[in-house]
Amino acid sequence: MIRTEVVPDALDGERVDRVVAMLTGLPRSEVAVLVSQGAVRLRDVEVRSRSVKVASGDTVEVDVPEVDAVAPVDGRGADVSFHVVYADDHVIVVDKPQDLVVHPGAGNPSGTLAQGIVARFPEVASVGEPDRPGIVHRLDRGTSGLLVVARTEEARASLVGQLASRQVTRRYLALTWGHLDSPRGVVDAPIGRSKRDPTKMAVTTRGKEARTAYQVERRFAEPVALDLLGCTLETGRTHQIRVHLAAVGHPVVGDARYGGVRESLAVPRPFLHARQLAFDHPATGERVTFDAALPEDLTAVLDGLVPVEEDPLV
Repeated sequence: MIRTEVVPDALDGERVDRVVAMLTGLPRSEVAVLVSQGAVRLRDVEVRSRSVKVASGDTVEVDVPEVDAVAPVDGRGADVSFHVVYADDHVIVVDKPQDLVVHPGAGNPSGTLAQGIVARFPEVASVGEPDRPGIVHRLDRGTSGLLVVARTEEARASLVGQLASRQVTRRYLALTWGHLDSPRGVVDAPIGRSKRDPTKMAVTTRGKEARTAYQVERRFAEPVALDLLGCTLETGRTHQIRVHLAAVGHPVVGDARYGGVRESLAVPRPFLHARQLAFDHPATGERVTFDAALPEDLTAVLDGLVPVEEDPLV
């Protein structure tokens, strides 16, 4: 199957293998094989090296191997509850509630955000991959907050490019166990699949580059020592904030998968919320920013904590 994509402005100057991987969703290792087989063409010329640089507006053609068909997301999601923060002809920004899966997958064939989106905006069904229409980034099931969905193929290409070039700003709030030594910093450690448990991610030298910036916003003394962090993703790896904070000894409160559940403080879910999202609008180029207030369940957790008085580090 021949797939044709136009290189968005955000990917100008990038390597062709990275561009193909971002625009098609294929792993870089598979893209390398396609290049070696002559299955990638740039500006109507067969690509001989995967390190060739592309330019904005270039046409990339990829002969993508046929794979087992995936079930397209249909519109039978009218009962899926989520709040639309903003919508126009190009993008939809939603405030995802906790416990809502973003798109169908193993164990979650229905009742996902993707199905709810298609029920409200039927045209999104034809944007991007059939099993994850319009989806350009995800939030974990237990994480609440902001997520942008592409309403057209042009918007999707733009957003994918901005994510690849780190032009999208994604800020989170996280409550962590203990007090960090420094009130601000960056966790810079590669993330990949855990060798012990392939369903988990871990800091590993075999992983991909990952950077999470953090700043302590509030410290709490009772019932236990806790920090409320503002976290900014500089990259977007699976479970990145959760893995990075656990790796430095301060896991997200309530995160059972990465060591954040303890008897000293019971919480309804992992305390992680995507509170701010900013990107260049795909149609106008204007920088747009959206904010989502902390949900009631997490606000109730904070209300029950006693802050550190006159903390000189915050």
